[in-house]
Amino acid sequence: MRTARIFYTGKGVIYPCELERCPGCEGDLETAYTSKYKTVQTMNEVMRIGQRTKRCNNLECRVCAEIWGSVQWRQIAPLGCTYGYDVIAQIGWQRQTLQQPFAVIQQTLQPQVEVSEAQVRVLYHERYLPLVACHERQHVGELERVAEQTGLLLTLDGLAPEGGEPQLWVVRELLSGITLRSGWMSQQDQNAFVNFLRPIADLGLRVRAVLSDKQSALLPAVAEVFPQTPPAFCQTHYLQNVALPLAEADEALKVRVRQEIRESLGERIRQEKEEQPGVLTVTGMLPSLMEEDPAALQSTAGENFTTVHDTILQDLCRRIRYLLTLKARPPFRLAGLEMVARLTEVEHCLEHLIAHQATPAWLTLYQRLQPILHSMQASYNLLSEAAAWLKQIADLLEPDGKPPRSGHQVRQELFAFLQETQVTHTPDPFLRRTFNAILKTTLRYAPGLFHCYDIPDLPRTNNNRESKFRDLHRRLLRTTSQKGLSHRILQREGAWKMIPRLDSLQATIQAVSQVTPHDFHLERLRLLLHRNRFKFHTRSAKHSQLQLLPLEQRWLALPADTS
Repeated sequence: MRTARIFYTGKGVIYPCELERCPGCEGDLETAYTSKYKTVQTMNEVMRIGQRTKRCNNLECRVCAEIWGSVQWRQIAPLGCTYGYDVIAQIGWQRQTLQQPFAVIQQTLQPQVEVSEAQVRVLYHERYLPLVACHERQHVGELERVAEQTGLLLTLDGLAPEGGEPQLWVVRELLSGITLRSGWMSQQDQNAFVNFLRPIADLGLRVRAVLSDKQSALLPAVAEVFPQTPPAFCQTHYLQNVALPLAEADEALKVRVRQEIRESLGERIRQEKEEQPGVLTVTGMLPSLMEEDPAALQSTAGENFTTVHDTILQDLCRRIRYLLTLKARPPFRLAGLEMVARLTEVEHCLEHLIAHQATPAWLTLYQRLQPILHSMQASYNLLSEAAAWLKQIADLLEPDGKPPRSGHQVRQELFAFLQETQVTHTPDPFLRRTFNAILKTTLRYAPGLFHCYDIPDLPRTNNNRESKFRDLHRRLLRTTSQKGLSHRILQREGAWKMIPRLDSLQATIQAVSQVTPHDFHLERLRLLLHRNRFKFHTRSAKHSQLQLLPLEQRWLALPADTS
């Protein structure tokens, strides 16, 4: 039998209950019991601590059955845990703020704390995350002050589900940054959203606006739960939706240009100066040979005709090859339009080169590129006109650089522009279809598109909330180095990881040490129950058999039905 290691050899410390009088009757308190010592590792020392509890000796007191413990004892470490709150907070801080893997965290703590990598993982998932979530509930007073002074501004956003799993949704208050609700929804219908939002309405706090991305089932749910609150819609999502017909046409234009140029110029633009056939620049112990002085690469003096010609030709081919890889980012970064515009610049450059001195290579490149761009010109002009509409709409919605306007004024300006466009700029069938789609989308978004101009502090877009999802994705990918594992963690713990961390390590230690044992117990149970949903998510044949066998045993243990 191996002898257990001794972390602490000194005398233990007993923390007495700090209460002097009974909270119920103001009578005397007597000692209830003195607990046994437990060993706790903190970042600074190893301690053996116990507590001396008290209770009221007045049998008629309404709280005589209560046993009062030591607050100082409770703020050193959680119940049933031999690691201090400072160790737990340190693990969470390094994981979330410094984005360190568990192995690195364990190595960092090892000089001060005896802890294994597996225990670091357990402390983070089963202690730190529930503690931070419990701390968020301590902000009810701040939320009430915001509601009384200005009213709450709620923002709702959901993360796209993975593989048919439930969708993660988050509700935050914009002014305070408090997360009111963070969890999964198995359905996205009106009744589900009502059930998700109802606990917020039950707080009885004034809500000024609810900002969302205009999910169809969410609107009637908000109207039912917050009947006096206007629903506000994200203007970025509005612009992305009105750009859908243009984005589809632009994508078709990009595919056509790329296909025709690759068919006509593919072999030529892929040619590169090679050290050996199929080999370009190489480094390492046996690098590429360098025959020229690097300083000569920056000089044009003394260059011969062949060198200059071949260098320019190679650079133009590289430029064309790069332009064929452009990707769109609607509503304004349209790859087809940008590709044609930038290739037209290459065409004009070739015209200048040929005007100075024509060579077979210039002429071949120009004669193959020019007809392709010419055949795309009509489509390019139509798409450019539709893109100009989007830019004009975005400019009308933009408040910066303009005198203050009410939501009614912005609405009038937008619909006046649409009316003028309909009368004067839609003779072409494509433009007419695009305009009709823009008008239809604008009419759908109009009830909630202009509240941001009338309600102070209400943002025009929900993108800040979406950036939290992107930050969480990047943080998980950084700490796990596995995209698949990041997705699994989001499904198992995403609601807890979306709770904002505190600003400093000391603030984190202070916050988690003030969580009551009862709240912490319930939050750990809540986390455990959710993670149990995934206990059968394994690809291991051995684990699968071990999981199915208890199900069979539980059923076989029941008496057989003899009816």
